[in-house]
Parts: sequence; C-alpha cells; structure tokens
Amino acid sequence: MSEQADHYCLRSQLSWRLVALQAVLLTGLVLTVLGALWASGFLLVNRDEERVIDVVQSAIMRNAQGELALHPTDDLNKLRAEIPDLWFAVRDREGHTLFEGEVPPDFARIGNALDHISQARLGYQMLEDSPGKPAARLKRVNSDAGNVQIMTATQGRMTGTKALLVMTLTCLGSTLPGLLLMACATFIATPMVVRRAFAGIDSAAHEARRIDFRQRGSRLSADHLPLEVAPLVTAVNDALKRLDDGYSRHQRFVADAAHELRTPIAILNTRLESLPAGPEKTRLLEDSARLATLAEQLLDIQRFDQCRNPFGRVDLVAVARTVAADLAPLAIAAGYELSLDAATDRVETSGDRAALERALTNLVQNAIQHGGRRGTITIHVGSAATIDVTDEGDGIPWDQRTRIFDPFYRLAPLDRGAGLGLNMVREIARLHGGHVSVLDGPKGGACFRLTLPPAPCVA
Repeated sequence: MSEQADHYCLRSQLSWRLVALQAVLLTGLVLTVLGALWASGFLLVNRDEERVIDVVQSAIMRNAQGELALHPTDDLNKLRAEIPDLWFAVRDREGHTLFEGEVPPDFARIGNALDHISQARLGYQMLEDSPGKPAARLKRVNSDAGNVQIMTATQGRMTGTKALLVMTLTCLGSTLPGLLLMACATFIATPMVVRRAFAGIDSAAHEARRIDFRQRGSRLSADHLPLEVAPLVTAVNDALKRLDDGYSRHQRFVADAAHELRTPIAILNTRLESLPAGPEKTRLLEDSARLATLAEQLLDIQRFDQCRNPFGRVDLVAVARTVAADLAPLAIAAGYELSLDAATDRVETSGDRAALERALTNLVQNAIQHGGRRGTITIHVGSAATIDVTDEGDGIPWDQRTRIFDPFYRLAPLDRGAGLGLNMVREIARLHGGHVSVLDGPKGGACFRLTLPPAPCVA
C-alpha cells in the first residue's frame, strides 16, 4: 500500500460527518415531536371528514314516509365502531333533517341558514374560543335520497397508512429544507474553520522543513495551534531535544578521542625523528602523519559543526601559499614535487579562512596519498575563485567520482585513509555556497576543483 493511500481530507470527512449527524438529529427531533403529538392525541385534529361524508352519502335513503333514513351498510357499521363519538347531520332541500350522535349545539342551531352553500369548513376563533372545540365540515352531495347537505366532524384516529403518510410528508417537508440549508452552510463553513484552525500547523510544518541537523536547539512553535494538535508538536520538540543531546554527546566523544590521540601521536613523531634516515623511517613518518591527519580531521568535524564565525573577505592565493608551505615537506618526503601558481596576485571570496585552509589541506593530502608517489602535485588558483589540486596518478574512475565524497568511503579496501577528508571538503564548500568536483588531470591524474563564489566588488 502506498503512503498516500493512508491520507484523507479532514475537511471533507468532517463536513460529511457533520451533515450525517445533523440529518440524524433533525430527523430524530421531528419524529420525537410527531410521536409525542400522536401519543397525546393532538394529531386527532387531522380529521377524516371526507370518509364520513362518503359513507353517509352511500347509506342515506328515504323511508316509506319519505323521511330521511340510514341504510345499515357495512361501512357505516364499521365507522360507528371506529369512532365512538361520531356525529353528523343530514338536511335535504325540503327541510327534512337526520341527526346521529351528539351534534354540537352551535352547529345544530344553524338550521337552513347555509342551504345555499355547497361546501364549507366551520370553525372557531383560536384566540377567543377554546382551541379544543372541533371544527365541522359541510358538503352538499347527491344520494339515493336526492340532493342533501351533510355536516360532520370526526376526531377518530386516522388509518395506519394515512398516519404514516402524513408523518412521512411532515418529516420531509420540515427536515429536508432545513437539512439542505445546514448542509450548504456546513460545506462552506467547515473548510474555512479547519483552514483557520490549522493555520498554525502549516507554520509548524514550514519550520520543520527548515530544520538542519547542524542547527541544534531548533524547536517547532506551539503558538496558534489547536489543543488537539499541541501534544504532537510537544512530542516532536521533545524528540528534537533528545536528538540534540545525543548529537552533543557524540560530538564530545569525537572531540575527546581526537584530543587524546594527538598526544601519543606527537610522542611517536618525536621518537621517529630520532631514528636513522632510511626508507623504513620515511614509511613510518608517513603512517604517523596519516594518524595525525585523522585526529585533525576528527577535530575539523567538530570545529566545522560549531563554525558560526561571520564570513569575511579571504584571499585564496594567500590560503594556497600557506597550505603549500605547510605540506611541502610531506609531499617531497613522499616522492612528489609541489607546484603553486595563480592566475592573479589576489583572488578573493567571502568565507571562513580557517575552514578554507582545512579544505585545501585535505585536497593536497588526498593527492599525496593517492598520486602514485610520482610526478608533481599542482595547486592552481583561478581568477574565478577556483582552486585546482592536480596529481599525476591513476585518476578517479567515473563510477566513483560521486561516492568518494561520502564519509568513510575508500577507493580500495586496503586504503589506509580514513575516508573523512573529501567529505569535509564537500561540507566546507557547501557552507560557503560553492561545490567540489572531480575532473581528469592534464597528465592522466585526478583534478579536484574547489569552486567558490567570488567576493563582491567593493565600491
């Protein structure tokens, strides 16, 4: 599974889950209200007068005396059983009337006042009269007894199907518009809220991307972060502190080890100098020099990591002369000639002179070690702030030219070098905004070119 397969959009998930929660809560609220109204009988105001009128219309007839009467149909009997308080009044155009049930006095006194009305709903003023008084439905229909006017009011319960339909339509009518409105508001507001709440996380991520392993003490800011995310930033800061502590212990160990090595190496050199001249003495002096170089490189690592000196103008020609003077005896003892030339008398860059001297020293020492103990090692300072160190050895294979700058990498397994010098050169070049590269020498050897940015011109 790919790494990105585990990622998800918090804004999208939060929006959909909020909408789902709103839908459940709103639907539950409406159903609860409707259920309470149904249980309390309040929904009985939803009358089914049309059914009563239809049943009475089918059952109305005239008896032998021509008076209005009811035929006991199955629907009428069923209606009487379902609605204990059923009442209705029937009146024809001749003034004959038929009553069943307890007709409210207010409706019984209407008489023939509404004979010219075909249908109507009669009710009360809710603010002045009791809201418990039932309204009535009046409708003129044709029946077996002729054209009659039927008035009724029923508070019987609706059928299950009709009640379910009414409740469903009520839920949809009341919840759907509100849900759509809340969903739109959620999809608009949630990304804005999340983006605003997580603005601090973007800042913390930007700070984390700028952390370099050499910058001890770097911490992520916990300002303007949600409380839910603050523990993560705190944990990251604690991890950074542990890394700083471990790196500091490692640095102290390297520095202490290098310092401890310098004293016995100095004693060894003193004793070697007292030996009679000969090939064996030269070999031992070279081995001792490599030990001293390793100790210095370990100290260089510490000094380089702690290098916080402000850059100044550095004359590369002067740097090259100093390094050539220091390493000339070693190069001559190893069988080389050491040559120094410069394109101009002064070539300046902006940097740390001590660090640049260490970088050039490592390049020359590398040439002494791998130059085949023959020919000339040339130091050339170019006018474009470059320094070339060229030997006449076997050169560097193409497939090795990038790896030789890795720490502790050696061209040959039995190479007695420490593998730290070229890595140090690359890091110092990067510190100064430059780079180091490997070229072919004019006589088949290797040419290491240290390229640095020229110093800005002084007005």
